[in-house]
Amino acid sequence: MATTESYPDPRRWWALAALVTSMLTLGFDMTILNVALPTMAGDLGATTGEQQWMADAYVVVFAALMLPAGLLGDRFGRRLMLIVGLGIFLAGSVVGALAGDVNAVIAARAAMGVGAALVTPLALSVLPSLFTPDERGKAVGIISAGSALGLPLGPVIGGWLLDHFWWGSVFLVNVPMAALGIAACVFLLPESRDPSSPKVDTVCTALTAAGLGALIYAIIEAPVRGWGDPLVLGMLAAAVVLIAGLVLRERRAERPMLDMALLAHRGFLFNALAATLVMFVLSGLLFVLPPYLQAVLGHDALGTGVRLLPMMGGLLVASRTAQPVVARFGARAPVSAGLAVLAFAALLGSRTTIDSGYGFTALWLSITGLGFGFALIPAMNGALGTLPRDRAGSGSGLLMTLRQVGAAIGIALLGSLLAGAFRDRLDVTGLPARAADTAGESVVAAHLVARQTGSAELAASANSAYVHGMGVVLLVCGVAALVAALLSAAFLPNSTAVEGSESPDMVAPRADARQ
Repeated sequence: MATTESYPDPRRWWALAALVTSMLTLGFDMTILNVALPTMAGDLGATTGEQQWMADAYVVVFAALMLPAGLLGDRFGRRLMLIVGLGIFLAGSVVGALAGDVNAVIAARAAMGVGAALVTPLALSVLPSLFTPDERGKAVGIISAGSALGLPLGPVIGGWLLDHFWWGSVFLVNVPMAALGIAACVFLLPESRDPSSPKVDTVCTALTAAGLGALIYAIIEAPVRGWGDPLVLGMLAAAVVLIAGLVLRERRAERPMLDMALLAHRGFLFNALAATLVMFVLSGLLFVLPPYLQAVLGHDALGTGVRLLPMMGGLLVASRTAQPVVARFGARAPVSAGLAVLAFAALLGSRTTIDSGYGFTALWLSITGLGFGFALIPAMNGALGTLPRDRAGSGSGLLMTLRQVGAAIGIALLGSLLAGAFRDRLDVTGLPARAADTAGESVVAAHLVARQTGSAELAASANSAYVHGMGVVLLVCGVAALVAALLSAAFLPNSTAVEGSESPDMVAPRADARQ
């Protein structure tokens, strides 16, 4: 097969456009559901725990399958696996759009996670077969921008769809874009493989999925059942055993999928922890904010999406300015400062009251976005900069997996903290037992019960309880970010090496780096 250096494919930029479309779809699918959750909770009667599963089913499967999915592409063909991934994502989107109950939505989101796990690592790994080395940096930058652009677009597109159609439209919008991506892969992408890549370890894949699933289940169920419940304790114990088994198996493997030895490198470890914590906070905030904007402040779905833009705007501004700061001062200063700014924003947000209004929220959201950007970009690039070239593939895969694990635990842990604080503070005095239980499930459910019973006091109590719970979540986020800032300032190496062309949103195992 001719090399791209001698004979660049004349259709390569059209193929890149198709890949950008696919990554844009995955990008806004990470955030589009958050705006829809309050509406879906009302229509489907979903509890806070069920809403957490609707969000987390996608992320848990994504995290568990991303590395083996990349290896499947290396062995059986990257174009083939991209087509399969987009097909699974499309099918999951159709099932989600037609779902009539919570369980069907959760199943659809899990299927979409399988598709996303196939598409994400392979979208970059096909680029070496399309572009010359001189063009590759530009191509990676374009595809990375497409992925990043999806994050702020998700809430706005989701809000517009919910204002004009039913909640299933946030799934259905994926169908034409995924279909376009499939057609482009069929007609425009050449096939490529790397037969020397490690084999997929099905035992490790199963241990990862089962361990993460058990941990997330325990965290989500704990506010309802109690932390001392035998099922919760059993799931936590199972998670510890399964994850310990995964670590032991990978440490003994000659060519592991998850290269745990990289965590012994101080620069990689602390940069990876910083990036994981940022994703923990970001995913948790995107879970708790939409109900506040919709149920408490009374905005419609589109208004909610628009009002999340200050955070996304701050993130994008920081992502454009972080690299020059790293080049001048090294990675330690911006990562530590970004985490400190994030801590300040979260602690400021924890002062939100029922009467604060959106202006105060927009202020701390903007500061939050700046903190995210200044912490995340240098941390991701700093971790990658510590890797020798022959371990870049395994290192970037481990980094992406840790990020997704952080996101999944953020939704589960912060969502559960919110649920417990809301239920403890909600005043259901005088309500029948069944109505009181329903009201305690979520702020959306409490407002529905308040309308049915004509109780203005219940609606006011629900708003107050939710703002209190959100404040507790933000306080925890602020303390965690502050501790991470101090650890980063103390232990991060002050490297100025920057991965020039790769965005932290699109770091994937490189085809030419697998050994």
